[in-house]
Amino acid sequence: MKIQDTLLNSQQELDVSKKIKIYLCGVTVYDESHIGHARTVIVFDVLRRYLENKNVEIEFIQNFTDVDDKIINRANSENTTAEKISARYIENYFKDFDALNVKHATNYPKATEHIGDIIEFIEKLIKKEIAYITKNGVYFEVSKFPEYGKLSKKKIDELQSGSRIEVDEAKNDPLDFAVWKFSGKEPLWDSPWGKGRPGWHIECSAMSIKYLGENFDIHGGGRDLIFPHHENEIAQSESCTGAQFAKIWMHVGMVTINGEKMSKSLGNIKSIKHVLENWGPNIIRLFCLSGHYSKPIDYSEELLKENLIKWRQVETCYYELIHANSENNQKVNSIIDKTCKDFDNALNDDLNTHLALSAFFQLVKETNRMAADEILGKEDAHTIKKELERMLEILGLQIPQMTEKNKQEIDSLILSRETFRKEKQFVEADKIRDKLNEMNVELIDHKEKTIWMKKEKIKAENKK
Repeated sequence: MKIQDTLLNSQQELDVSKKIKIYLCGVTVYDESHIGHARTVIVFDVLRRYLENKNVEIEFIQNFTDVDDKIINRANSENTTAEKISARYIENYFKDFDALNVKHATNYPKATEHIGDIIEFIEKLIKKEIAYITKNGVYFEVSKFPEYGKLSKKKIDELQSGSRIEVDEAKNDPLDFAVWKFSGKEPLWDSPWGKGRPGWHIECSAMSIKYLGENFDIHGGGRDLIFPHHENEIAQSESCTGAQFAKIWMHVGMVTINGEKMSKSLGNIKSIKHVLENWGPNIIRLFCLSGHYSKPIDYSEELLKENLIKWRQVETCYYELIHANSENNQKVNSIIDKTCKDFDNALNDDLNTHLALSAFFQLVKETNRMAADEILGKEDAHTIKKELERMLEILGLQIPQMTEKNKQEIDSLILSRETFRKEKQFVEADKIRDKLNEMNVELIDHKEKTIWMKKEKIKAENKK
């Protein structure tokens, strides 16, 4: 599998003959996760699912930044502790992403649980005279790392102190960044240099190396993390170990809202909770995967509605396959072979989910066409269903499931409806259809039979 590496601007081949180690920069837990976070996590979830489908062993680490100025400020505004704030939003994180059918990482390290590892890391940098102590904290000296800027393609002499670069007169250079901040307020920890807390960048370096080693396969996150976060991670990690940090850097494009960047000042941030309530997990996953992961994607009601229409086609396809019982088989191996090949080739080529979805929907379209033409045989349906379910699993999409009791109730209602129709009691037959609609069960009438499908309930579908 080839991945476009942000560092090299070329596709790098993953060695899938061995365990693949992946580190994903997680959220800073001071607020609800939003649709931008969802896209990044879902993209990496599909990467993992695809590799595991190919029998590749995966070690997947995703951290929580649970000590940060934003967390502390939130705690102060609510007159509580940073620990309680982070615990609340970590709990909410799992509620959101479990609902989105995201597989759990191998481990979710927290910065506060690895203070000892962070201090040990900083001590090595100081010993190598790459970090220095000031009255305000310990800083990494950027000029000591000649390759600084290689990820973001920025040159040291062109960089200026900006909004995300700490301004501190005690630093040797404005570009130097904190690895330890002195503080007399909670949360704080003892260190050889004084009480305080770690800087943001050092947390991920310490935790990724602890769990995955000095050189691992993929490091990823949103594109907004390239500079300064990931640039600084590379500098301090490679300065500390003398080894290449990550082999491949993979960054996910931002989600905009009607062409604008999400921001609190514009009031256009879409929380995962809000979007889930209105659109459900499958529509969100389809939206997040609809474009190439490295490019920005615009959140709009129109795009969500388009994905809803496509999802309804998937549901129809699935239930047509379940209910197929004729012997009129057309030997559909050529259709399956092509869509399967196109699907896998797309994901093999830099995880191109846009093209993978095209292959997936082509299989859905062909299946629905055969069902409508009354030529979908039981044997063919079994073959198609197996491949459809493989694609659904890789994409993380889930067809609504029901208990046997629910199925029996639906079958009984359909039999009653058929009886009423034969007796030309159409009013009674329509009442049964209405009752089934209330259960989110839709009937599909064929020449010789009526089948049913269980639709996912989408709140936004009924809004004007």
